[in-house]
Amino acid sequence: MALTDATKPTDAALLTDLYELTMAQGLWENGKIDERACFTVFYRDNPFGSGFSVMCGTAEIPELVESIRFTSEDIAYLAGLTAPLGGPLFNPAFLEYLRGFRMRVDIDAIPEGELAFAREPLVRVVGPTFDCLLLETALLNTVGFQTLVATKTARVVEAAKGRPVAEFGLRRAQGPDGGLSVARASYVAGASSTSNVLAGRRWGIPVSGTHAHSWVMSFDSELEAFRAYAKSMPRNCTLLVDTYDVREGVENAITVAKEMEARGERLSGIRIDSGDLAKLSAYARARFDEEGLPYIKVVVSNDLDEYTIQSLLNQGAPVDSFGVGTKLVTCYDQPALGGVYKMCARLEADGESWTPVMKLSEQPYKRTIPGIQGVRRYLDASGAPVCDMIYDEAHLEGEGESRGTALVAVTDPALVTEVSGLAYREMLEPCVRDGRAVAEREDLEVARARCADALSKLDPAYKRFLYPQSYIVGLERGLANLRDRLVRERMAEVSSALPWKRGR
Repeated sequence: MALTDATKPTDAALLTDLYELTMAQGLWENGKIDERACFTVFYRDNPFGSGFSVMCGTAEIPELVESIRFTSEDIAYLAGLTAPLGGPLFNPAFLEYLRGFRMRVDIDAIPEGELAFAREPLVRVVGPTFDCLLLETALLNTVGFQTLVATKTARVVEAAKGRPVAEFGLRRAQGPDGGLSVARASYVAGASSTSNVLAGRRWGIPVSGTHAHSWVMSFDSELEAFRAYAKSMPRNCTLLVDTYDVREGVENAITVAKEMEARGERLSGIRIDSGDLAKLSAYARARFDEEGLPYIKVVVSNDLDEYTIQSLLNQGAPVDSFGVGTKLVTCYDQPALGGVYKMCARLEADGESWTPVMKLSEQPYKRTIPGIQGVRRYLDASGAPVCDMIYDEAHLEGEGESRGTALVAVTDPALVTEVSGLAYREMLEPCVRDGRAVAEREDLEVARARCADALSKLDPAYKRFLYPQSYIVGLERGLANLRDRLVRERMAEVSSALPWKRGR
């Protein structure tokens, strides 16, 4: 959770939907305060029509969990809420219980920067159902948005083919916290810098920026404005050349560049923010080379995304770097990941055996996966991912030779993939135990390096922007059988309970 400096960490307790608190009171009143369950966070379809997503937000989970405390101010606010039909919404004794509450959950998650895929658990939460409910909304908000932004950034960086991508969409972001989360997630996924100075201070992200059109309009002429900026910022001078006319702006930039050379300085680059970026960047590059200024970089911006960047480079546009704002920070073409948080198992009264549960739904597409889910990523000889297996940790071993050697695609039971002999690694790693962080917070550079490595090993077929190959995510055969059995049993129960089945 990207808390601003003015935000108290304890505000996290009320960063939830009201129904989480009403359900929590119901559990408390029914003596179910300590009953334990397992929940998973997942999404149903890869965002942006992509073949993958980039996990992000994991490192902020421990801080979020440890910050959920109910202060006297929180209790007073909740005590003042009234029910729609009159009277207080919450039981005073329940609110007193909240006063001393702290999280007791265990959390495992895919590390930041790793690739993730549809239907598999990104985060697994085990603990009292009461605690799990209070955590749901803030957890989805933290992980869902940052994973969405990181995925969008990875696509933009892929399109740029090694050229730097600067994120500078703070002014278009969904509020201050949104702007901070975007800067953080985009850096994990490969953005070279951000314009967000607060994000730079907080996480050590490189900051970058040029000047605005208002700078040029503050002077009597563009040339005068360029000269003044070069004098003020001789070691960080990139000139915005499209305030009036790009070609004229380029000529003025050449004049200033030669004046700077005479002083032993160098113009870093120019930025073009409007017009035909392919044609204008080619004009600028040609003029700089003609004038013996090959070191001047050409930067372009103006509502860029992965598709426009790809198009520019396919046209041979001589662009050195890209500034990406609105369409990245707002995730313009898909503003939500669609993350969900569902119960998948309950611990029985004996405290040892788990009962798998699932949402059946009238839409098969929305049926969930039961069990204490783990994820294994299978790798080929080069270390590239081949497929992911979701399995039930409570029922994996010892139930027949087929267990653990084949996976059944989540959305296509006819697609069975044999994985015996392939190396694999577990994807869910310990994050929180009994409501406390299990390790020091990971440096953002570690997550960034992990993301770059993961993307470099992913087959390009999964990284295509249009019609990417579908990565196989499947259920371990025993889990697939369990899921089918639960569906059949529940459907039989529902069918037998219908009025015409009872002879009415």
